[in-house]
Amino acid sequence: MRKSYTVLFPAMAIAAVLLVSGMQQDFGHNGRKQMKKAEPNNITSDANNINITVIYDNNPYKEGMKTAWGFGCVIRGTEKIILFDTGGDGQLLLENMSTMGVDVNSIEIVVLSHIHHDHTGGLAHFIKKNPNAFVYLPASFPKSFKENLVGAGARVVEVDDQTTMCKHVYSTGQMGDWIKEQGLILRTERGLVVITGCAHPGILKMVKTAKSLFNEPVLLVIGGFHLISATEEEIETIVTSFEAMKVKYAGPCHCTGDKARLLFEEHFGDHYINVGVGKLINISDLR
Repeated sequence: MRKSYTVLFPAMAIAAVLLVSGMQQDFGHNGRKQMKKAEPNNITSDANNINITVIYDNNPYKEGMKTAWGFGCVIRGTEKIILFDTGGDGQLLLENMSTMGVDVNSIEIVVLSHIHHDHTGGLAHFIKKNPNAFVYLPASFPKSFKENLVGAGARVVEVDDQTTMCKHVYSTGQMGDWIKEQGLILRTERGLVVITGCAHPGILKMVKTAKSLFNEPVLLVIGGFHLISATEEEIETIVTSFEAMKVKYAGPCHCTGDKARLLFEEHFGDHYINVGVGKLINISDLR
C-alpha cells in the first residue's frame, strides 16, 4: 500500500463537497450515501441490457487497444453510465475510451475501488475532460486526495458502508483492514454481477458480501482477483469455492495472474470469460 499519494491536480482553492440538489439520492452525513433496503423482486427488465467494456487492463484482447498495468471498465445500460477505476495512465485511458466509442462526457459516475495508482492514476486526465461526474471513493482515501479532487471541480461521495449509487447499482462498502477497497454490484434478473479492482480484502469475502446483501445468485464476477502470487493449492481452493457458491461466470483479469486465469478456465469451461482490454460483455449473452 502506498503511504503517500502524489497529487495530480493543480493547486486550487478547496470548495465544499458538491452534492447537487437535483439528484434524487439519499445521502447521510459527510456526503455518504446510504443504501436502501433491497427489494429482491423489483428488478426491471432493462437491467439486462447492461454491458461492460474493459477499457484498461494489462491483458490484451482487442487489436488496436493499448495495454498497461491497471484496470478500468465502463458500465452502460444502467440508470447512469459508470466508469469503474481509471487505470494508471490518463492519456492511455482516454485513448482506449475513444477507440471503444465511449464518450468521456457521457460518464455520470466514477467509482474508485481503492487508492493504488494503477486504479486512480487516470483520474486527473478524466476530470479535466469531464469535471461533472460524481466520484464515489472509499472514505479512507487521504484527505489531500479528496480535497484536490473537489478543488478540480469533481463532486465527491465518500463511501463507508454499503451504498446505493443508482438504480440496481451498489457498493459493497469499503472492506479490508490494511488496504480499504470497495466492489461494485449490479443487480439483474439473471443474478448479481460483482466487479472488483484488485480484491485486496479477498475475492471470496467480496463475493460473499455481495451475496449476503441480496440473497441472490451470482451471475458473473469480473476484475482483478489478486492471485498473482498465490500457490496453485490456494487458487484451487478459491476456484472450488466459486463453484460451491454457484458463481455462473468468471472473468478474472488484471492482478489475477496467468496461473489463476488458466485454472479458472479449466474449471469454468464455456463459462470462463477471457477478459482483456477491449473486451465487451453483454449481460444478455450470459445464459
